[in-house]
Amino acid sequence: MRTSKIERLTKETRVKIELDLDGNGHSHVVTCIDFLDHLLSSFAKHGRFDLKVRATGDNEHHIVEDVAIALGDAFTKALGDKRGIRRFGHAILPMDDVLILVSVDIGGRSYCVNGVAFKRKMIEGMSSEMIPHFLTTFSSEFKINLHTRLLDGKNEHHKAEALFKAIGVALREACSVVGRDIPSTKGML
Repeated sequence: MRTSKIERLTKETRVKIELDLDGNGHSHVVTCIDFLDHLLSSFAKHGRFDLKVRATGDNEHHIVEDVAIALGDAFTKALGDKRGIRRFGHAILPMDDVLILVSVDIGGRSYCVNGVAFKRKMIEGMSSEMIPHFLTTFSSEFKINLHTRLLDGKNEHHKAEALFKAIGVALREACSVVGRDIPSTKGML
């Protein structure tokens, strides 16, 4: 079973995550930040990951950051030695006026290039600067390459939602089991 349970407890936050990589896209996300709940639920649905997240904390920044850390840990733990995974994944995803490109490499090195910028300071009550911070923190903790690009569109809500959906689709592809070997000439990821 490619599953994990993570609990992260700090003086600032408490985060619990349960992840099933081979799920059906069911989620139950409660972070005290409604828009983050929506983004993570969309991520799980389109990645077909079963995901439970419960998070509380002293402020938005700490909650977003620690959820990203715990989610990266959850993926790392669920994948184990990464034997047999496809490793690479990508998605080009439309949502009304918006077109987003996402590409990932579960290669054991973290690097995030975010090409999705937001013009408004707030989106649905959440600071828009938390979205790139989430992506950088998640990719750092999971040790993946994550590249995102906005190809078209202006609606801020649609940009954020399409971004998280596309990351889910790309990670579903990258996490899929297609063989038995570790997909690296180094013999490890």
